[in-house]
Amino acid sequence: MARDRLRVLQVMRAPVGGLFRHVADLTRTLAERGHEVGIVVDESGDAQSDSKLAILEPFAALGIHRFPIPRLLGPQDVTTPARIRALAKSTGADILHGHGAKGGFGARLARIGRKRTGAVYTPHGGALHFDPHSLSGGLFMTIERSLLRLTDALIFESRYAQKTFAAHVAQPRGRQEVIHNGLAESEFIPISPGADAADFAFVGELRTLKGIDLIVEALAPLRTPDGRPASIVMAGDGPDAAALGERIEQLGLGERVTLAGIRPAREIFASGRCVLVPSRAESLPYVVMEAAAAGRPIIATNVGGIGEIFGPTAHSLIVPNEVAPLRDAMSAFLAAPQPLEAEAATRRDFVQSRFSLTRMVDDIEALYQSLTI
Repeated sequence: MARDRLRVLQVMRAPVGGLFRHVADLTRTLAERGHEVGIVVDESGDAQSDSKLAILEPFAALGIHRFPIPRLLGPQDVTTPARIRALAKSTGADILHGHGAKGGFGARLARIGRKRTGAVYTPHGGALHFDPHSLSGGLFMTIERSLLRLTDALIFESRYAQKTFAAHVAQPRGRQEVIHNGLAESEFIPISPGADAADFAFVGELRTLKGIDLIVEALAPLRTPDGRPASIVMAGDGPDAAALGERIEQLGLGERVTLAGIRPAREIFASGRCVLVPSRAESLPYVVMEAAAAGRPIIATNVGGIGEIFGPTAHSLIVPNEVAPLRDAMSAFLAAPQPLEAEAATRRDFVQSRFSLTRMVDDIEALYQSLTI
């Protein structure tokens, strides 16, 4: 018989990015449904990480535990799973759910000797970001394959992630499900840009992988129909922020590009008339879901699971890693925004029907409970 009240330990390395957003949403909602949740995270961190975890403390009845979880392989990868195993025993955990490569590593090794504790793994990209032909990538893929025998269920946040895992690691023989990430009801409230909004908006990490270099190159020659130079607000921070600033100066775009720093996504969506996501690689980016839920026009590349979010509007996705397709799409929007605005309305309805937080947690909760029967 499935248990009405579950005890779940969520294991991850670092409280950052979409992985942490997913764990935080899952933790809060499971707690609100009466389940007991604990979090295991790396002992290193900073004030921002500590602040994020502190917000989850009221929802973590089983506690927030800081163990050494290094990004690369090390001696702690022997000792930490043993500590997680002891924690699972002391808390009576029904489920160990590992997130990301190192979270999945620790959670599944901790399951050894605990036959009544289910082991669930969500890669979130994880080892899939490594080149399988490199030494480190090959090692991680070998480890992933060896851990499949300790895995009761695999959850993929996109069909893209599922296919990539099968191609790079192995085709899992056990249970696997695609459960898309989800958004709260409040995130589906439509946003309209202000009267002084820029033409475009970008929200994300300032790194070349996100196509930020392509944005400024594409923007440089663009003008609105009345001859005004096109503008953009870019929010975020990252390792390539300095290089971006230098290129903006070289192109003479200082008056046309506003670097807003780290700001809430919905605030930036209201600051631009069209959201740009010209990434070179993605899995299932929250920013695309959020922009779609807010009803904003989006120009995005056809990478990763973005097409799964775009659904019936996926035909408008552009080729990645090239300036010309991005510039053409931006120019078309400036000349006639109505087609992308109509697509945005269609896409919002699609995302609302398939990417809700309630649906995500319903499906994960049902999977957890099936492992306790």
